[in-house]
Amino acid sequence: MASTAKTYVVEHLDPELGPWSSLEYRAIATETAEAGSKFCLSSVSKSLELPKELENAPALLIEYRSVEEIYKLKKDRVCLLDPAAPSELHVEDAALFDIFLFGGILGDDPPRDRTAELRQKGFKGRRLGSVQMTTDTAARVTRMVIQQKVALDQISYIDYPELKINKHESTQMPFRYVMDENGKPIMPKGMVDLIKSDSEKGFGDLF
Repeated sequence: MASTAKTYVVEHLDPELGPWSSLEYRAIATETAEAGSKFCLSSVSKSLELPKELENAPALLIEYRSVEEIYKLKKDRVCLLDPAAPSELHVEDAALFDIFLFGGILGDDPPRDRTAELRQKGFKGRRLGSVQMTTDTAARVTRMVIQQKVALDQISYIDYPELKINKHESTQMPFRYVMDENGKPIMPKGMVDLIKSDSEKGFGDLF
């Protein structure tokens, strides 16, 4: 029987953890805890020093093992959020899966198909639409569909929002976000300030 509490897993495939990912992971951990579920970072390098903002993050589990090893006896209950999957995520998938797996690089621009490494391990896949999302947005959308029972096409989105850097400058975010009640994109706390402070570096230096 399927559990109402779910586990959201990011397979952290990189040896480092930049400020962008730190803020995303903290947001995922906080929102997952509020939903009564768990958030796991798997395949974490033992040499990785956890950023301060993640040290006391609620519902966060750090795993040095790969997701394949952790869930080798529950592989059929793991859903890989995969942009190349043949079908989209549906509310009914809550009865089929208990673990929802993300590649941890969904926020790359341009998107790199590093989810392919997980796809090759044979996990069943579902996609979240055709527009690239940040990792925290993908987790948020998945949680809305699976735990809040909101259909994928009933969620309010905002695509490629423009952020005002200063009086004379703005930057367009190359991702899809969930829209809040004020028509603004939902982003992790501190993300806008991070983007503004590092606007001259380009997104590639933030992950």
